[in-house]
Amino acid sequence: MVLYTSPFPNSFLSVLHSLSWGLIFPCYWLADRLVGSFVPTTYEKRQRADDPCYFHALCIIITTPIYLALLAASLPFALIGFLLWSPLQSARRPYIYSRLKHKHQADGATLLTEWKAAGSGKSFCFGSANVCLLPDSLARFNNVFNTQARAKEIGRRIHNGASRPQIKIYIDSPTNTSISAASFSSLASPQGGENTNRTVNAGIKRTTSMEYKGDNSGSNNSEDREDKGGSGEPNEGEENTCIVRINGEDNGHMSDTETDPINGQAHAGGPAEPSLEGDAEISKTPNHKQKEGDSGSLDSYSASRESLVKVRVGDGTVDQSTVNNKLLYKASIMKKTSVRKKKHTDETFDHEISAFFPANLDFLCLQEVFDKRAAEKLKEQLHHYFEYIVYDVGVYSCHGCCGFKCVNSGLLFASRYPVMDAAYHCYPNGRGMDSLASKGALFLKVQVGSTPQDQRIVGYISCTHLQAIAGDTTVRCEQLDMLQDWLSEFRKSTSSSSTANPEELVAFDVICGDLNFDNCSSDDKLEQQHSLFTHYKDPCRIGPGEDKPWAIGTLLDPEGLYDEEVCTPDNLQKVLESEEGRKGYLVYPTSKNHSSSQKGRKAALKGNGRRIDYMLYTEEGLYLEWKVEVEEFSFITQLAGLTDHLPVAMRLMVSTGEDDP
Repeated sequence: MVLYTSPFPNSFLSVLHSLSWGLIFPCYWLADRLVGSFVPTTYEKRQRADDPCYFHALCIIITTPIYLALLAASLPFALIGFLLWSPLQSARRPYIYSRLKHKHQADGATLLTEWKAAGSGKSFCFGSANVCLLPDSLARFNNVFNTQARAKEIGRRIHNGASRPQIKIYIDSPTNTSISAASFSSLASPQGGENTNRTVNAGIKRTTSMEYKGDNSGSNNSEDREDKGGSGEPNEGEENTCIVRINGEDNGHMSDTETDPINGQAHAGGPAEPSLEGDAEISKTPNHKQKEGDSGSLDSYSASRESLVKVRVGDGTVDQSTVNNKLLYKASIMKKTSVRKKKHTDETFDHEISAFFPANLDFLCLQEVFDKRAAEKLKEQLHHYFEYIVYDVGVYSCHGCCGFKCVNSGLLFASRYPVMDAAYHCYPNGRGMDSLASKGALFLKVQVGSTPQDQRIVGYISCTHLQAIAGDTTVRCEQLDMLQDWLSEFRKSTSSSSTANPEELVAFDVICGDLNFDNCSSDDKLEQQHSLFTHYKDPCRIGPGEDKPWAIGTLLDPEGLYDEEVCTPDNLQKVLESEEGRKGYLVYPTSKNHSSSQKGRKAALKGNGRRIDYMLYTEEGLYLEWKVEVEEFSFITQLAGLTDHLPVAMRLMVSTGEDDP
């Protein structure tokens, strides 16, 4: 299947489209600004409350007649542009595929060879988020604004979070896992060396979360791995990984570092005096006030609350012969001297509320990237980490049975692995305001490796956004039916394997997206019992109407987005870790006994919030000898103040056994 790198099949149509949109855009921009000036956010209301001269009100009085006059003058040109633009959409392609041109061509091949090096399997990390990048006037109804600046900041935070180093700390004491923030912050960022395993030296430099910003030059961190690739094979899942070993003395505080040159590990034993070097480059967006301690954008002077640190607990002194047999735990470095466990005794995988996107994020699915200018800015930022991006997904104008569409589907997909095939389908049964957007499903096939027999190892990822209007239960169920049918057709049409002679081995099949229903609401019972959940597993779900106790809602209360308690990733993470905090800042499942607004009704609320953003996986249709398991699931606060949804992430381990097939 050919991937479309431009929206139109030839340059002539592209020029006509640019001309038509150039005639429409002034009218569109003026209307957006005019409506937006009358829909203030709570952030703007608080600022204006401190203005005794009512300067903003005076500006509105002056600018409104000007906007109206210019809008009236631009309408004839917009009408001409629309008459030219509308028929062109029948020739428009359903998506744009973007790949970095200046990126080293071997980068994708480097990732594909990791499967062979892994031998027994490989893990893949998936992320999903609703980023609410609508035209500014519409975004304000969700209490967010300045869409263009938010798009750039969202992309920056995602690539900074995903490209930061993943640190593993080996603790040689079975009882003492206490680590001070000062000790942790004295760890140096991983530096390039001749060995793939990198050494951490405590006491050289204080490294905070803001000091690792990823590669902002347009090439992602895999180029650094290329320079080191000839010196040794990386350990599976340990890209950008620092390894530190801490002995059980001195209450777990780190001291003078003793480096093990053989294993590339640092042994720490006593306190180290941190010293801060470098200045922080702090970026502010109009709707997110940057503060000290805001580690979500990696611009903090304090140690990260969420570092996704691996902790391995042993009995007594640990040597290399026994370290591989110890139990692996996830821990987070707290700003106070404590380590928080992620794993419940009755759960088979780690789960957490994280202030960062997971390190080494492989695939990202975004929803509500409706604004085309914002999509371009977001794409530019994401390309600092992801090599392959599919964006501007959807149809416009009158297209088939979908009716007239004003905006696209809002779906965007980013990947570190090569995209082999892609397909998009529009839901034909949208209602109300949703019918004006070409909401649908994007299906992708990616290559993630190859076997020693040169069989391709592939995965399938589906990204979707369902009907949003409350009460449209039957519409959403019909869309879930179509989603399953389209996915089945996509897998059949893109498969080049036969049972007797498999040319491809399927490693995973994942569905991500905003499904606009939760698993605990009494109004969503029909969706909760849909057949989709018999074929795909939800890591957060026990059964229809019941979530696991650690699962929390992903829909934030828009009215509280700019409160001091939740306006930074660290603060939002801290709030969501408590039941009272969740009751104050999450939207809860609807009930016949009370309305969806929870202000003043905290005592009546039950559960952990309305979870409408899903990540599902299946074990059906995969290579029979392989096993797929969830390694970790995260609710992410790194986009605090930028969207009204919590992103989610899931890491899957594809186990192949000792020998490759």
